[in-house]
Amino acid sequence: MAEAPRVAVVMGSESDLPVVEGAVEVLQQFGVAFEVRVLSAHRSPEAVAEFARKAEDGGVHVIIGVAGGAAHLAGALAAHTTLPVIGVPMPTDRMGGLDSLLSTVQMPAGVPVACMGLGRSGARNAATAAVQILALRDPGLRAALAAHKRHMAERVQQQDAHIQQWLKERR
Repeated sequence: MAEAPRVAVVMGSESDLPVVEGAVEVLQQFGVAFEVRVLSAHRSPEAVAEFARKAEDGGVHVIIGVAGGAAHLAGALAAHTTLPVIGVPMPTDRMGGLDSLLSTVQMPAGVPVACMGLGRSGARNAATAAVQILALRDPGLRAALAAHKRHMAERVQQQDAHIQQWLKERR
């Protein structure tokens, strides 16, 4: 039997999948069970509300909402659940994604949405933030996050050493 999803990644359209893949990669890296859904705040609002209301009963602890343009998906999800919701605004042809960013981040008091940056890096950060939330009660995930941070620092040190060697050779 498959493990119940701990994180739900909800995108407004299938065209958002290339961005969502960044979140999926991070969740897989940390071994976190997840589900991915396509639900639209505007085209399927009843389905969004029902999903958000039932997510916790299905084992979900964190919801990531990915949407562009009017980008109301994360807010619509947050309106119907007490679970943490993390929004990822999509880049758009209009305003370079600023429209998505503002639609995601400007929530009324009492309906919080944590907002990440635009696009794939925002989706990766949303998944990492979801893992951090889960790690509050999961020592294994806490250890994996600490190892991940050490690995990132080691990579930067290696890159710096490479650049220092490169400079030395040119002087």
